[in-house]
Amino acid sequence: MTPLPDIRRLRAWLQRGGVIAYATESCFGLGCDPRNARAVRRILALKGRPQAKGLILVGSEFRQFTRFLAPVPSALARRFPEWWPGPNTLLLPAARRCPHWLTGHHDKLAVRVTAHAETACLCHALDRALVSTSANRTGQRALKTAAACRKAFGRRVWVLPGRVGRRRTPSTILDPLSGSVLRA
Repeated sequence: MTPLPDIRRLRAWLQRGGVIAYATESCFGLGCDPRNARAVRRILALKGRPQAKGLILVGSEFRQFTRFLAPVPSALARRFPEWWPGPNTLLLPAARRCPHWLTGHHDKLAVRVTAHAETACLCHALDRALVSTSANRTGQRALKTAAACRKAFGRRVWVLPGRVGRRRTPSTILDPLSGSVLRA
């Protein structure tokens, strides 16, 4: 496993609105502090992605999402081990105070407890969830290496070293309350 960077420096970068690229299950992802509107706007501009679509948050444990979510019924919470940790993104009701730049035009927030060891270690060390969207311009192929991210984004993004997982496709997105699968 790739060693983590200096967490104090990384935390300061994120607090200033910095964007990072990091290895995930299937590709490199672009991430930032989900509470920082300026950082989220930077990611959307880098990708050419409309804010209305909303974004995914990734974490090492469910508690990292609770500030952004409405209370989860205990019957649903008992089912989380069916999906997590793993490559499954769940759409859960957003809290009223959840920033609109995360949900877009939706009333639910997409969240994933990752099984990718490096991403989980990163979220654990930072003690927070991160925005997680593929490192690429919208409509283009996702980047799979740190070198490709450095070439594509230059100094605009702090590229962390890391190894992409073996998954070939992005996470499955499902709504556990309705049972619908939005992306398989």
